[in-house]
Amino acid sequence: MENKEKNTITVDGIEVELDGERNLLEVIRKAGIDMPTFCYYPELSIYGACRMCVFEDEKGRIDSSCSTIPRAGMAVKTNTARLRRYRKDILELLLANHCRDCTTCEKNDSCKLREFAAKYGLTDVRFPNTKKEPEIDDSSACIVRDASKCILCGACVRVCSEIQNVGAIAFAKRSSKVTVSTAFGVPISRTNCIGCGQCAAYCPTGAITVRNDTQKVWDALADKDTYVTAQIAPAVRVAVSKEFGLEDGENVIGKICTALRYMGVDEVYDTTVGADMTVFEETEEFVRKLENGDKLPMFTSCCPGWIRFAEKNYPELLPQISTCRSPMQMLASALSKKLDKKCASEGKKHYHIAVMPCTAKKFEAKREEFAGMVDAVITTVELIKMIKQSGLMFDKIKPSDPDSVYGPSSGAGVIFGVTGGVTEAVIRKAANDSSDSALEEISYTGVRGLEGVKEACVKLSDREIKIAVVSGLANTSALLESIKEGKHYDLVEVMACPGGCICGGGQPHAEDDGTKNNRARGLYSSDERSVIRTSQQNKQVEELLSSFGGEKHHLLHVNYVK
Repeated sequence: MENKEKNTITVDGIEVELDGERNLLEVIRKAGIDMPTFCYYPELSIYGACRMCVFEDEKGRIDSSCSTIPRAGMAVKTNTARLRRYRKDILELLLANHCRDCTTCEKNDSCKLREFAAKYGLTDVRFPNTKKEPEIDDSSACIVRDASKCILCGACVRVCSEIQNVGAIAFAKRSSKVTVSTAFGVPISRTNCIGCGQCAAYCPTGAITVRNDTQKVWDALADKDTYVTAQIAPAVRVAVSKEFGLEDGENVIGKICTALRYMGVDEVYDTTVGADMTVFEETEEFVRKLENGDKLPMFTSCCPGWIRFAEKNYPELLPQISTCRSPMQMLASALSKKLDKKCASEGKKHYHIAVMPCTAKKFEAKREEFAGMVDAVITTVELIKMIKQSGLMFDKIKPSDPDSVYGPSSGAGVIFGVTGGVTEAVIRKAANDSSDSALEEISYTGVRGLEGVKEACVKLSDREIKIAVVSGLANTSALLESIKEGKHYDLVEVMACPGGCICGGGQPHAEDDGTKNNRARGLYSSDERSVIRTSQQNKQVEELLSSFGGEKHHLLHVNYVK
């Protein structure tokens, strides 16, 4: 009765005040107890399948905390001998039907099943191993599926349908034969999958992983007749540090440059140079559409997952998508023009690597429109693996600057990695005012923040521009339906992954808002420390664009068609 008056719950003898928590699991974690889960993610619907988050109430009943509504006065236990035995039994049953080749699994360093087995002291499995034969689907350029490693937590199914509104995979069959499958069991490449990789990010085991292209890169680096260049995307620099014991969200672009050079890369570039090129071209295109009275809104084109989603679901919008290539492809085009002939004259092949936070970039690099520009895309996760394979003590190596043949990149290019960053960079260019007060005013227009949908109004000359910034494709679908119903915007920025590239499918998974905010803060801090903060201040990029002459549109633009 006393607890009800206080609006508290007792967890393992600790009194915890209720403050709008949606389920008992949140209250337990608030008490400082690391409750294990396979299937629970706050942003996804409650599934309650794994039963690892069980608790025992005052009457000795056991239930899952993720699906229990907290009530004042409850007294629960999370660490009794009975519960530990219960969890251990669950793990044994999962392992009895699971591949145990952990040392060769692509996800061996981040597998929750392996982690929990160690945590609960599981040294033996009483039951015979009835694992399935590997069922590999490597038809996608972005991800690889192995159904034999699936524990049916449903995280991939829910993120694909609830967050991304794609629904490329779902549960199939019944009872002991239930499995996660595509429609009619076709290869994933033949579905409406857009390659965002969020399923791989959420998968707790090795059932869905990012396609590993590191061996192709090692082979190129080992070839004496190959001249290797690399570019590093903005979001990568703030997602590596935590993996090596550095401050979460710290900008380590300098250390990444040093690491790549140690591996044998001849030239290392910052993709923010390509972002500056994009800002020049996209702003010019947007202003031209406004002046010509073209059909609006204009949609941004940096995100390959969004492009694929539009091609498959909203082909009627393709003419309204900016013709600008992504920053990755713009920089790759410039480097190809600069180095391909030079390398050929020296009897060498030019091989270009893009280090990206995004699995969909692997598909983009293989598109017919961009063939030959980027030879290999590796994600942040793959880069981390390569650094570890190199034996580098990443936290101790000295940073070095990216190659700057195209001049220093701007802070506007750096913030491309977070939702709203592309829009803010374009506004900075269109406003043509690089003063600190003007930049601060733009940052308060409403384009910043990790919310799924944001709206802003800015004045360009004497015209009010209405802007929408959206991340996550379910949010995008809802926004597009509102536009169909008559809601007007002039410019819409779309990022397929919630929060933008900082939460891309190729990044180490950000399981909490703290990590997401740290990554965003790392990019904005880098912008604030930049010598130049607007793309128009990057005179060398402006000169580079002018040097392309009549080739510029062919090199830097593309028309997506149904």
